[in-house]
Amino acid sequence: MSEQANSIYDFTVKDTYGNDVSLEQYRGHVVLIVNIASQCGLTKNNYKKLTDLREKYGEKGLKILNFPCNQFGSQMPEDDGEPMVCHLRDAKADIGDVFQKIDVNGANAAPLYQYLKAKQGGTLVSAIKWNFTKFLVNKEGIPIKRYAPTTDPLDIAKDIEKLL
Repeated sequence: MSEQANSIYDFTVKDTYGNDVSLEQYRGHVVLIVNIASQCGLTKNNYKKLTDLREKYGEKGLKILNFPCNQFGSQMPEDDGEPMVCHLRDAKADIGDVFQKIDVNGANAAPLYQYLKAKQGGTLVSAIKWNFTKFLVNKEGIPIKRYAPTTDPLDIAKDIEKLL
């Protein structure tokens, strides 16, 4: 699937409750896709700044899609569904849409992440290196930029503004 995909709109993912979600519903929006974790040293800053981005640009057309991932140091132990929703609420992380926990690397990497890595490879290798790697996707559903886990979400604002 990821090899034939023309955009993120060709993918269907699962929400945190296991329901199918076609990414087609994000057509016409600027999208930021992030692999999140609850117990990472980067969590607090990213949750706060992703919330800030959503509050500042959400009404202008930004959608943030968050994919929990437990592949890096087992730092996302929460289960999908209510445990995930409760964790985000308790962390005051109003970070956008949250999907089912996935793998971003390896043989079981989610097809969407296979596509993202193929379109926006990383430094030296295309593998996701840690939690909070971010992909910026234009209104046509094409990934145009990849940001390192340590990139502050607010440092992406200028790139988001250009696409809105």
